Amino acid sequence: MHLEEAQGGGAAAEATGAESAGAAGAAAHDPAAPAPLGVARSATGHLGVDAVLERLADVDHLTADGHIEVYEDVHRGLRETLTALDARPGPPATPAPGASPHDIRS
Repeated sequence: MHLEEAQGGGAAAEATGAESAGAAGAAAHDPAAPAPLGVARSATGHLGVDAVLERLADVDHLTADGHIEVYEDVHRGLRETLTALDARPGPPATPAPGASPHDIRS
């Protein structure tokens, strides 16, 4: 009976050791902890767009639940930049051939 108790005690000690190792492994790898995404960003050549896209680097230091705020901020910045490009005055419109600048038709 002493042999069985010794074997049983050894198995219990192994199980306790495995649980401790599992707990330590879980603490070492926390899926909710911030982790770099490893996504390379390259310059577009447009300073306004590049400045907005640099904000994406912030997600590497945030937990997943903090990413949405950054993504929404970047989306808003890109939308504003594109809207500003559309709002720039272009060259004056050239009248159609043969049309008089005083010709008003409805």
